Amino acid sequence: MITPREQASRRILEAACATADLDSQGATPIRLAENDLWRLPNAVVARIARPGQHQAAAREVAVTRWLATHHVPAVRPLPIDQPVHAEERSVTFWEELPPHRHGSPEEMAPLLHRLHALPIPDIGLGQLDPFVRIEQRLTASASVQADDREWLLHHLADLHAAWADLPDGLPRCVIHADAWTGNVAVTATTAYLMDFERTSLGPPEWDLTSTAISTDTFGTLASHSYQQFCEAYGHDVTTWQGYPVLRAIRELRLVTFALQTAEDDPTAVGQARYRIDCVRGRCGTRPWHWTAVG
Repeated sequence: MITPREQASRRILEAACATADLDSQGATPIRLAENDLWRLPNAVVARIARPGQHQAAAREVAVTRWLATHHVPAVRPLPIDQPVHAEERSVTFWEELPPHRHGSPEEMAPLLHRLHALPIPDIGLGQLDPFVRIEQRLTASASVQADDREWLLHHLADLHAAWADLPDGLPRCVIHADAWTGNVAVTATTAYLMDFERTSLGPPEWDLTSTAISTDTFGTLASHSYQQFCEAYGHDVTTWQGYPVLRAIRELRLVTFALQTAEDDPTAVGQARYRIDCVRGRCGTRPWHWTAVG
């Protein structure tokens, strides 16, 4: 059964394909989530961004074209004028990768090292904002209790202050900003980076923290696997004084993502409230056992 969500997404896709002179006949959805991904004929993937994300979509195309000039393995946009606009959404078109799987932390580490070592490009990346959408999610959520909302907003303010006063660390550089193994695709021959909509200038430790918390916060990554990641990259972010701040920001982001998901999926409410209990200290010390939502 085709859902209303899929019908709306397909309508946007068909309009964008018509503008770009691409064939949408027989297009199939890959994933309909924050961004909608569709597989088109002729080994093309279309990505429909969330409303209001034109700048991010344009930056993603610019970043991947820049990475191509430095021979960094990454997804490649089609050589057409894009993003394309349809019903106030931004749509981008990409070369489909060969059959692939998600990468491992050890496979992701060299890609991040290569990215972080690149010179700063002149493509208007802007500075990382690790707090984007956190306050909006908190204030909009109907699932969060009033006292929890107040505590979380105070916690957010404290983290803003701590972020502004981070100790010195690795040199700031181009960072992926959403560096997790789901954004690494490994084919029979090559590991590729994907999903550059948040790429910006910032501390490389932000990219490394997303793997560190898999061990530290969640206990889903074995300590020996984390050490292999650190050895492959050449640095252990958990030894840095600023790591607890970045860890707490990432945890809060995941709390508010669960709250956002719960607005459309009532089955996520329990997980969202459990995550709040964890960060408020009601569920003991890390590692916690959060389950995926969305």
